[in-house]
Amino acid sequence: MSAAANATSSSAAARASILARLRATSMAEAPPLPDVKAWFDGHHRNEDAEQRVARLRAALEAVKTEVHDVSATDWLEALLRIASAKGLRNLLIGADTPHGAALQARQPGNLKLIPYADAIDSWRDVLFDDIDASLTLAKSAIAEIGSLILWPDASEPRLMSLVPSVHFVLLDVGTIHSDFHSAITTEGWKDGLPTNALLVCGPSKTADIQQTLAYGAHGPRELVVLLRHTEDADQGAAA
Repeated sequence: MSAAANATSSSAAARASILARLRATSMAEAPPLPDVKAWFDGHHRNEDAEQRVARLRAALEAVKTEVHDVSATDWLEALLRIASAKGLRNLLIGADTPHGAALQARQPGNLKLIPYADAIDSWRDVLFDDIDASLTLAKSAIAEIGSLILWPDASEPRLMSLVPSVHFVLLDVGTIHSDFHSAITTEGWKDGLPTNALLVCGPSKTADIQQTLAYGAHGPRELVVLLRHTEDADQGAAA
C-alpha cells in the first residue's frame, strides 16, 4: 500500500474514532433558562412619568445632548428657533411623515427643508457635504440607560441619524420606558424588527490613547432632543 493510501486510511480511522467517542458521550442536561421577566419585575423602579422624564434627561445631558421641553403646539417654533440660533441653512426631513409635513406646512423662510425622497446613490455627495441637520422621530426611549430608540424605515432611513452634523430627535414623553426589558416587551419587538433598530445615547464621540474626548468624529456632533409633552402623556408615560 502506498504512503498516500496509508495516510488516508489512518485519517479515516482517526475520524471514526473521534465520532464514536462523541456519540458515546452522554449529553448534559441543558440548564434552565433564566427568568428574565422575574428579575426585571424584582428590580423595577416605581416611578411616575415625571420621574422617568427627569432620569432620561439627566442621562442625556450628561453626555452633552441638548434637551428642550416642547408641546404639541409649539415644537415647530422651538425647532426653528434652535436651528436659527445654530445658523443652520437646511434640514433633512423624512418623506411622508406627519412631523415632516407639519414643518412643510409651516413654510419656514430661513430654513430650507429637504425631503429624503430619492435613492442615496443619486445624491450621496449632497447628503455628506451639504446637509446641515436632520429631524427624525424617536419610537421611544429608555430612562435607565438614557437612550433614544430609533426605528428606521423607508420614510426615515438610518443615514438620517448618522450623517448630518446636527441631529434633531422628536420624542413623545408618553413613549419613555423605565428599562430596556419594558421597551422590548411592551412594544412587541419579538413580533418584528426593522433592518436596524438604533439606540442613541448622545452625539457621536471618540477618544484617543490620551483619553481626549472628541465629538462628531464619525456621526452627528450635536444631538438635540425635543421632548414633546401632552397632558395625557405626562400623566401616564410608558411603564
